[in-house]
This record gives sequence, C-alpha cells and structure tokens, in this order.
Amino acid sequence: MKRLIRVIVIDDSALMRKCLVNLINAEPDMEVIATAPEPLTARELIRTLNPDVVTLDIEMPKMNGLDFLEKLMRLKPMPVLMVSSLTEEGSQAALRALELGAFDCVGKPRMDSLGQVGSELIAKLRAAAAAPVSALLRPASQAPKPSGPVNGHGRLIAIGASTGGTQAIQHILADLPANMPPIMVVQHMPATFTGPFARRLDTLCALTVREASHGEPVESGTVYIAPGGKHMTVIGHIGQLRISLNDHPPVNGHRPAVDVLFGSVAKLIGRRALGLLLTGMGSDGARGLLEMKQAGAYTAAQDKDSSVVFGMPQEAIKLGAADEVLALEAFADALVRQLRGAAG
Repeated sequence: MKRLIRVIVIDDSALMRKCLVNLINAEPDMEVIATAPEPLTARELIRTLNPDVVTLDIEMPKMNGLDFLEKLMRLKPMPVLMVSSLTEEGSQAALRALELGAFDCVGKPRMDSLGQVGSELIAKLRAAAAAPVSALLRPASQAPKPSGPVNGHGRLIAIGASTGGTQAIQHILADLPANMPPIMVVQHMPATFTGPFARRLDTLCALTVREASHGEPVESGTVYIAPGGKHMTVIGHIGQLRISLNDHPPVNGHRPAVDVLFGSVAKLIGRRALGLLLTGMGSDGARGLLEMKQAGAYTAAQDKDSSVVFGMPQEAIKLGAADEVLALEAFADALVRQLRGAAG
C-alpha cells in the first residue's frame, strides 16, 4: 500500500485549521498528522513528525509566516504551501515567500469558493510532496551578464511558466543584458500578484519590467508580464508590434494561458521568435511551443532536475517541441547565443 502524504497545517484560525483538515483528510492519498496555531508550536511538531508538506499562513501571532519560513528553509528545508489571503498586500508577502523557497501560494478557502480553491490546494499539495527541495532552494544567480551586441531587430522572446516559475523567471531575467529584444511572459498567477511581481523584477534586472497594458507598443529592452486574468497576445507587424489583452475563456484551465501567447507569436513572428517553457503543473504551453518550433522559432524547455514541477516542460519534450532541454542556469546564455548567431 502506498504511503500517505503527511501534512502539517499551521494557521492561527481554528476555523481555517478545521477547514483545511477536512479538505485534506477527505483525500485517499493524504492525511493531516498535526495542526498548530502558530509557528513556535509548529517547530517542534515538524522536528518530531517530519511531514512531507507543510501548509503555512502568513499573518500569525508570536512569529509571522515569512520569518518562520526563512528559518525553516535554512534549518530543515521541505515543501511549504502558503495559504493566505490574496490581497494586494498579501500578494507582496506571498511573492516574498516564493523567494524564500515556498513551493507555491493559494488563497484561503471560503464558503463561496470552497470547491475551486480546495481542488487547487489539493493538487498543489500532491505536487509539493513530489517537488525536489534543491529546486526550491535555488540561490540567486551570481553569473556575470553576457555583454556585447545581440541581433535583436525584429526578434521577440516568449516565456511561459507556472508553479516554480516566479523564481525561474527572475533567475533568467537577472542574467540577461539590457539590450535584449522584447520579452513577453505568461506566468500563471492571480491578478493581485502580477503587478507586484513585475515591480519586483524591475528592481532586480537590467531590463525594464512591467505589467503589460492593452495596446501598448512592444519595445526592445522591456519585459511584459501578462496581467492575471487576461490572455496576452502580440499583434501588428514587424516594427509596429503591440500587446493585445482579452477576456476570452480560459485555455487549459488558465487565463492568461501560455498556449495563447505562444500561438500568437508563432503566427506573427515565426522564425524570428524564441520560446522558453519553464517549470509548472499541467500541460499549458506544450502545444504552443510546438507551434513556435514548426514556424521556425528557436524553442527550449526546462530540464527535470532544475524544475520545481516538471509537468509543462515534460509535455513539450514529449511532443518534440523543444530544440533544447536546458537547466535553469543555461537559459540566459542560450538566448544570447541564439541572438548573436542568427542573422534573423
């Protein structure tokens, strides 16, 4: 018989602890082995029970979740799923949790969203239990940025990611020089996350990073993050490219969807495009990456060892959509190499 996924729930609300326990214990492959109202109590439970996954609130008495997470990932690293209110302020804290090594963040279940949030939480707990801790703890890049000219005229880079993608995207962008062609990014995250995520990246990169706006021109040296809840595509023609955002139905369960961005890039930019598919659950982006490759674009997928979740890259590799399968550390050099080596 397969061993159950063992979970410890940490939340200062007795009602939320009960809700999470009921959700998790209703699954045949997991069980809550302990709960704690605050981190100091949880510390001993984790030490003695050695869970597979921890759920962690952010706002708690005695020690907040971020301080506890930082100590936990330094002393006893393990998969941690943040369960927090997805307000604007809460989203900034959740992004900080991802930087500290949290597996992912989900909103707190409410009675009006119990089914949707509950199923998302359960799926992420399963994925977290299988996640390589080494990928969660990847340090900030120390690599020197490639320098010198790149052949970016008329080129465009499209990047897609989901679970684990915030840190993977940060790692790649921080390694790139400022003179890159435009970069369009779809990262699966709630609408309250994408603005803070773009602003945070902008402080860490030589490139300009911002949340995309409908109709704005696509410019070199700039990274455009798709807003949560909006599909993003590229429209126009070479020399006058613009961003289009829409509210069309979710694709592969997501809006924004990576397949939507990649499909538009394949049709409009073709062989002048470069596509990267990074860590994430599910299969979004795999078919779009194949469309890009078939249109003549350079394509690459993240390898298993450096992925927090190997789902999306693995599906692309199975389809034969990736020209290269790369470790996270290799993407920036690969992009610059392609831009320098191709006449376009």
